[in-house]
Amino acid sequence: MNVVAINGSPNKEGNTYHGITMVAAELEKAGIATEIIHIGNQKIGGCLACAQCAKRKDETCVQTNDPVNECIQKMKNADGIILAAPVYFSAIAGTMKSFLDRVFYVSTFNGGLFKHKVGASLVAVRRAGGIPAFNELNIYLLYSEMIIPTSNYWNVIFGARRGEVLKDEEGAQIMRVLGKNMAWTMKLVENGKGVIAPPEKEPKVFMNFIR
Repeated sequence: MNVVAINGSPNKEGNTYHGITMVAAELEKAGIATEIIHIGNQKIGGCLACAQCAKRKDETCVQTNDPVNECIQKMKNADGIILAAPVYFSAIAGTMKSFLDRVFYVSTFNGGLFKHKVGASLVAVRRAGGIPAFNELNIYLLYSEMIIPTSNYWNVIFGARRGEVLKDEEGAQIMRVLGKNMAWTMKLVENGKGVIAPPEKEPKVFMNFIR
C-alpha cells in the first residue's frame, strides 16, 4: 500500500513538510510507503469553471501547464492521501486552494476517483487559524466520500521558523497518532476488499434554490 502526501507549503522542507514526515514515519513502520509531492512553490491557476473535465471525462483538467493532471493520477492510484498546508491569514494559501479545487473537481466529475480511499489532512501554523484551515482541507475529503482517520486532537502543529514544529511535543504526538490510525484504517479497508461489499453508489442529485 502507498500514500501520496501533498505539501502545499512554498517551503519544500518547512514546518508543513516536517508534519508530513512525522505521519509518514508511522506509516512506514506499518509497511506503507509515502510519496511527498511539493506543489506549494508551483504556479497553479484556479479552476476556470469551463466544465470540460465533466464533459470529456478523461480524468484531466483542461489546463496542462502545471502538475495538476500528474497529481490526479498519482492520487487516484494511491491507497491513501494526505493534504498538508501552512496557514496564512487563517486559511490555506492560494496555490493549495487552486490545486485542490481543480483536482477534486476532476475527481468528482469522473466517477469519484478518490471515493473510499483513506484521506487525512494536517496544517502547520505559527499561532492562530489552524482549525479553520484544517476544516477547509477536510471539506475536500468529506465531499469525496473518503474515509478519514483521526488523532487524539485536531491535526495542527505549531511553529514559526523552519523546523520549529519539531519542538512542539504535543503536535508531534498528534502526528504520530494520526499516522498510526491512518495505517490501521488503511489495513482495515484493504482487508475488507472482497469481503464486505461497499455501499451501492447513488447518482448525484444537484440542486440549487433559484427556481
